[in-house]
This record gives sequence, structure tokens and C-alpha cells, in this order.
Amino acid sequence: MIVGVPSETTAGEARVALTPLVADDLVDSGHDVRVASGAGEMSDWTDDEYREVGCEVLEDRADVFDGADVVVQVQGLGAVDGDPDPYDADQTVIGLLGPYGVDDDELAALADRGVNAFALELIPRISRAQSMDALSSMASIGGYKGAMVAAEELPKLFPMEMTAAGTVQPADVFVVGAGVAGLKAIATANRLGASVRAYDIRPEVKEEVESLGGEFVELDLDTGDASDDEGHAREQDDDFIRKQREMMTRVVGESDVLITTAAIPGKPSPELVTTEMIDGMDAGSVIVDLAAEGGGNCEPTRAGETVTHDGVTIFGQTNHPSTVSHTASQLYSNNVNNFLENLLDDGSLAIDTEDEIVDSTLLVHDGTVRNPHLDDEEGDDEEDDEENDDEEGDEENDDDAESNADDSEGNDAN
Repeated sequence: MIVGVPSETTAGEARVALTPLVADDLVDSGHDVRVASGAGEMSDWTDDEYREVGCEVLEDRADVFDGADVVVQVQGLGAVDGDPDPYDADQTVIGLLGPYGVDDDELAALADRGVNAFALELIPRISRAQSMDALSSMASIGGYKGAMVAAEELPKLFPMEMTAAGTVQPADVFVVGAGVAGLKAIATANRLGASVRAYDIRPEVKEEVESLGGEFVELDLDTGDASDDEGHAREQDDDFIRKQREMMTRVVGESDVLITTAAIPGKPSPELVTTEMIDGMDAGSVIVDLAAEGGGNCEPTRAGETVTHDGVTIFGQTNHPSTVSHTASQLYSNNVNNFLENLLDDGSLAIDTEDEIVDSTLLVHDGTVRNPHLDDEEGDDEEDDEENDDEEGDEENDDDAESNADDSEGNDAN
């Protein structure tokens, strides 16, 4: 195979899809690897390092697409703005492709050219796919970076200090959301010596929070359907979120640092922290909203910006993994390589749609736009409609029962 590695075009994107170490493995396996000149520079890999492991470095980025059997990217299709990349006919594309925002016409054009497009955002949460789960890899780095940003910006020390000049109390850190990013933020803040509390609507994560040194804040709310079969947090209704906000106000107000991580793939981030809650925080407090790309969990959050509300600084930066580009590229490159290996049969591409991993991530294949994530959403909507129909039926039955009871009472009276 010929594997192409273009440079990234998104502003601020410093990662590269394939590191020299992983490229070396591919070359040793008999594949040709072509890399755009400068593709690895922002993550501290030079063109010479790629050449040393047997890669061909091409000066013109467009040449990377010409003739490549597989193109691996960090961001592509719906994840980037501007003109689409020049994918060749029958080419296979692997990367974070923004499946929830990709243009239908663009997918149709790819289908017409016989392109196969795999979106790594859609990797299923199964044990066999863990080594390919790019979202989890990047979320872990995001959680680490979120805690580090908070520690750097807070005008207080994170750890307790007992000195001749007095005792310094540890900073109070509150992490909202105990997924991959949240758990990493908890572990990092705890290692830095802060007093850490955390909350998640999924009660099953309590043990994980406590194992990392955090205190799990339990709210007296019904969380029976808080997570789906894959462990993702479900979107909750307005009444649930309102009650949750009321219960969180006290804890937010007591915190020096708030790190929020609650994001729902393909949907706006739930607004969990109101300006009223932030009003209770001391001046100088810091909020790092890791869900800023989807609009943020905090009311004042602005994606890509840092804002101040009543003395509290709210960081809404997006793409935190890119700020730790060397490590992020190492992990992402391994994810890509593991995914690619799953597609190979005796060194050749063999796209088996019966494979759950392939089926879940394949947006376009064999001239057809598949969009498996949209099919899943439609299925969920249909299930919700059926539940609503059942509830309406139950109400009608209850009304009939009451009517029959009233009639019985009337007959008795007569």
C-alpha cells in the first residue's frame, strides 16, 4: 500500500497523523509512506526524521493525495473549514472527519468517486477497539491540560503548604463530568496536591473518582437512565438539568477551580453552570471549560476565547490536545495504526462491513453514503416516539378506567 500523510490545514492544529516511529513500522511491513514536507514540524518531528525511517517526503501537499491508497489525517472533511481535500478515486481516508458536521453534498461527491471514509470519532466503546479510540486518547490529554491550565492561572497554590510563615490551604477543585477527560483532570489535580471533588450524573463512576483521590459529590436526583449501553452520558431533559443546577450551586461557590467536561457527540454541550453559580465563586477563581467547542457547560463560556465574569476567569479554549502536540501525535498515530491494521488482510485493504468497528465508523463506502451515526440517532428517536406512544396509551387506559369507575359509581347511586 501507499500511505499518505498530508500536513494539517486547520488553524492551530499542531498534531500529525503519523509519527516517524509508526511510519517505520509501516515501512518495515512493506508499505510506502509519503509525507508532506513540514507535516510533523509543529509536533517536533523533522522531515529528515521521516526520511531516516524510509518515508518519501513531498514538497507539494497535493502530491500526497495523488496515488495514495490510504490517506491518514488528524482532521478532515467536516472537521475543517474551507475547500475539501483532493481525495482520489477509490482512496481510503482515515481521521477525525467531523461526521456530525460534514456536508451531505461533500459525502455524495466522495461516494461518486468511490472513496472510503472512516471517522474515528465513531469508534465503538468495545474492548477490542480501545487501542483505536482516538477520542479517548485525546480526551485524556485534554483533561490533563485543563488541570494544568487551572493550576497555572489560579493565583493560589494547588497543594497544602505548612511553612514558618503560616499554613496554606489546598485549592478546592471541582470537576464536572467523570468521563476520560474528567478522570484525567481529577488525577492530575490530585497529584498537584489540590482538594478535589467531582460530579457526574452516572453514579457508577463514583468508585473511579474515589480511586483517583477525588471525593464524589452525590446529588439527590434520579439517574436511572443517565448512561447508554456504551457508557456515554445520555442527554437529560430540561427539568433534570434545572434540578441539577440548583444542587450544584453550593459546590461551585465553594470552589477555587471549576473544570467542566460534559460533552455530547454531535450535539451542543449541556449548559450546567449558570452565571448565578459563578457569582458565588471568589474573585481570582478559574474555570476551564473543556466542552467549549460545543458551546460550553458554563453560561459565560465563549469557544476559543478567555472571558472574565465578576472576577472569575473562564477559559474556553478548544483543541487542548494540540497544545501538547508531541504526546498527542504519538497517541493518535498509534490509534490510526491500530485501526489500519484492523482493515488489513495479509497486508491488503479488506473492508469488512460485518466488523462492528468498520461498520460503526464507515461514512462512505462502495459508492454509498452510509452515515451510521445518523442511523443510530434516528433509531433512538424512533424508540423515544414508541415510549411516548406507550405512555399516551397508558394515560388513555387510565382515563378509560376512571370513566368506567365513574359510571359504576353513577349506576350504584341510581
